[in-house]
Amino acid sequence: MWRALMYQLALIPLVQAQNDYCRTHRTFREPANTDINVYCGTNSMELHILLCPVYFGGYNETLMSLNAQYFKGECRGTPDWTVDPPILKYNFSITEEAVSACNNKIKITQEVGSGLFADFSSVQFVNISGMINSLDPSAGTITYRQEMIYKFSCRYPLQYLVNNTEMTVSGVSLAVKDSNGSFISTLSMMLYSDRFYTTQLKVPEVGLTLKTRIFVEVKATNLTGRFNVLLDRCYATTSPYPVNSTYYDLFVGCNRDGQTVMGVNGQQQEARFSFEAFRFVQHKNRTLSTFYLHCSTRLCERSVCTSLQQNCTDISSRRKREIQDTSVTDTATVSSGPIRTQVDNGDTVGIVSEVSEQLSGKHRSLQGVAIAAGIVGALCIAMVAFIAYWIIVPRTIGATEKRMLFTTKE
Repeated sequence: MWRALMYQLALIPLVQAQNDYCRTHRTFREPANTDINVYCGTNSMELHILLCPVYFGGYNETLMSLNAQYFKGECRGTPDWTVDPPILKYNFSITEEAVSACNNKIKITQEVGSGLFADFSSVQFVNISGMINSLDPSAGTITYRQEMIYKFSCRYPLQYLVNNTEMTVSGVSLAVKDSNGSFISTLSMMLYSDRFYTTQLKVPEVGLTLKTRIFVEVKATNLTGRFNVLLDRCYATTSPYPVNSTYYDLFVGCNRDGQTVMGVNGQQQEARFSFEAFRFVQHKNRTLSTFYLHCSTRLCERSVCTSLQQNCTDISSRRKREIQDTSVTDTATVSSGPIRTQVDNGDTVGIVSEVSEQLSGKHRSLQGVAIAAGIVGALCIAMVAFIAYWIIVPRTIGATEKRMLFTTKE
């Protein structure tokens, strides 16, 4: 208390000089609702309020604080006199500890899903709110100063959608844009070669053998413990981009590929599943089949995660999934790097080619023999017909002549 009072007394000369500056500034007027700007970032929230209206009301930067926490240094603002107009800035991280340090409020709301998740389940939002209050140092029983209160709030969707992806060989880390308003800073997908998720998958240049089991983990970082990661859909495409290419669904809600095994999903801050390496049929003329893995991911509050998951034993729920259009119109998804699988190795290709050539040669030989046999057979038939003709025709002519002779004599 005494330290705060001594701090304010020491600032009196500086405050007086700044007050003189504000007296000639165009914003030296009564406060207005437009005097505050709120920036809802992915890592922090930032508040800017005009300083000269604060001076006009008889206060200064030392008498303004978040949620009336006047004697906490982290709850006071920082004046910036280098900009025009001068502002008072507040900045705090959106981790649960930092939000509650100055008594800001966190409220979770649940709404009907929209966009990509419209037919899946409800979507949750987190609302962070508070106010900036003024402290009247001369207030007793009465005061002639008007209290100044600036209210603010930021609404973050727990539905995790991102617009930019950065590819690597076995995983990807996504930095969320401020404009997306996501609650966490990064989400990553990693591929592993063992069921304990300890050995990262190294895709060899010659590709993975078909049916090699690949273990996938989607993990959130810098995330408060009250939220979990939930996967709604994971699929593979022939291009690095989630749209405009051939795709194959590994799972969409309850519907999943026969070789896909679900691990944890919605129970913790990592979601896990595994599938067997395959190839796309359109790559049949290549030695390698290359595809990319994508997962549509969101967050859910731990207490209600189970209610957001689909009941895969419920027939009506399964039917709802079956009629769901699985096409993705947004490029907002977490993706892997290229996964290469062997279509065939070189030795097998060589053997197959050699055998094909041998079979082709034999086929050509048999074809030649068949043609020759056909020609000989046709000649033989023609010869027999010719001989028969010369044997039968003269006899017929002789008999006819004899009958004519007997007729004449009579």
